[in-house]
Amino acid sequence: MATTIPEPPQIDPHRLPNRSGNGGWRNLGPADGELRVAQEYSPPPSSTAIWVVLFAITMMFAAFTSAFIVRKASLDWHSFTLPSILYFNSLLLIASSMTLEIARRRVATFMGGLKSQLDSPARWLYITLFLGLLFVAGQYVASSQLRAEGLYLATNPSSSFFYLLTATHALHVLGGLGGLIYVIRKLGKSVLRRNQLDGASRYWHFMDILWLYLLLLLWVKL
Repeated sequence: MATTIPEPPQIDPHRLPNRSGNGGWRNLGPADGELRVAQEYSPPPSSTAIWVVLFAITMMFAAFTSAFIVRKASLDWHSFTLPSILYFNSLLLIASSMTLEIARRRVATFMGGLKSQLDSPARWLYITLFLGLLFVAGQYVASSQLRAEGLYLATNPSSSFFYLLTATHALHVLGGLGGLIYVIRKLGKSVLRRNQLDGASRYWHFMDILWLYLLLLLWVKL
């Protein structure tokens, strides 16, 4: 009696995962063969790294806050008025988060090849970068105004904590600006991964929230 051997199922090679060192995830690409490529999901180590960084920053500023509150109870604490430019700087940082979110939402469409090159989200990333630089410059102006009033790092515990909190936050903002420059370069070279932009966005939005918290803390306690 003859034996019938079923024909093996046909496998579409386009549905196979990419094993070229990208963590096994398939890359997204336009149907017309353009070179813009975005990775749909980040590998587990990369996706958790940004949360580890944010947790470490949170713990550091939590320690600063605890020391700030304890030190304020001392008799040599002298309050002072915050420079008004800090509130303008806050608006700059909030606006930068908005422009970054616009860029993040447009990247998926751009990388999918559904829009023309004129609609590249890079301009929104450049606007975010510019607003971030203005924020850092504004923080320097605020510290210059305090120095003009005779308030330096070692003048009083209150001024010491002001410089400590604002300068440390500004340094982390500079790190976020470096991340934005990295994303812009990757986008220009058409090799931007989605997890890279998402990580930079989470970090930047966290810097925004952290600054609003620090401003409220300084406003209440100083």
